Amino acid sequence: MSSNKNALIRYKTLDKCLKNKFRKYTLEDLIDECSEALFEYEGKESFVSRRTVQLDLQNMRSEKFGYEAPIEVYERKYYRYSDPNYSIHNISVNESDLKAMNNAVQILKQFKDFSMFKEMNGVIQKLEDSIHATHHKSIIHLDKNEQLKGLEHIDILYESIIGKKVLRILYKSFTARDANIFTVHPQLLKEYNNRWFLVCVYKGKMYNLALDRIEHIEQEEKAEYMERNLDGDEYFKDIVGVTVSETIKPRNVVFFVDASNAPYVKTKPFHKSQEIVSETEEGTLFKICVQINYELERLLLGFGECLIVHQPKKLRMRMQEKFRAGFNNYNNLDLEGGD
Repeated sequence: MSSNKNALIRYKTLDKCLKNKFRKYTLEDLIDECSEALFEYEGKESFVSRRTVQLDLQNMRSEKFGYEAPIEVYERKYYRYSDPNYSIHNISVNESDLKAMNNAVQILKQFKDFSMFKEMNGVIQKLEDSIHATHHKSIIHLDKNEQLKGLEHIDILYESIIGKKVLRILYKSFTARDANIFTVHPQLLKEYNNRWFLVCVYKGKMYNLALDRIEHIEQEEKAEYMERNLDGDEYFKDIVGVTVSETIKPRNVVFFVDASNAPYVKTKPFHKSQEIVSETEEGTLFKICVQINYELERLLLGFGECLIVHQPKKLRMRMQEKFRAGFNNYNNLDLEGGD
């Protein structure tokens, strides 16, 4: 059971005891009640420490969770609420709180068809009913593709990362003729450009597997899990996208963006290392320090004639080749008499 759920059960149990007018509860009694409640829920013996219950009582007294419970100790021994009508379930919610919760509900509803959030549908409905949420169209729209293939795999991948399970994945890349089986050690899930990827260890090296290319997943119970202790922010800090190389060092990429498009790049940087080198009436010269990968090239190409790569030379020449090939494609189309 998660620690959060444990805490909720303890708070609920303490609340029941503290508002009971017909019994006196010592600290030891409260410890026993919490331990018994967890036992009933989990079906196995669970001992709650003295310190844990003392901290719970302190949290309930404080503003930390909005309870501010009037807990008192009388006869230097017994615990109860000084207000006999108090309960943590009777906390009033002001109009500002209702508005904030209503906004949160509208955002949560956008995930209703996402596999990981399907079990949240009932919770969201209860929230709407309890806070009298207004049923209007959402004014916050998140970019998502609910028909994206591969989302059905997220649950098992997520649970396998949490549970440190080795997986056998039947995978067919865009370039492969047939699907192949990969025995992998899942580490992270990464979303980029409305596609999901599994970052995993395969034969001792880091790999990315696109979820939309996965055909089947099963757990490999006999294999020992290889833990890399990856931190997503640290692992992806030197790249744009998802493709990380363990051998390529970050390079300074200097590029010019014309005046009409420079504001877009300023307000939505390509990378957190982005800085302005110089500015003129014609446009702005930017610099980022990243590994040069496929996703970076796609991003730069997306600005078309509005962006020019200055450095490094190898990347600039590759961009020239791609634009030249594109130009030839359009020329060939004109020769064929396309409309």
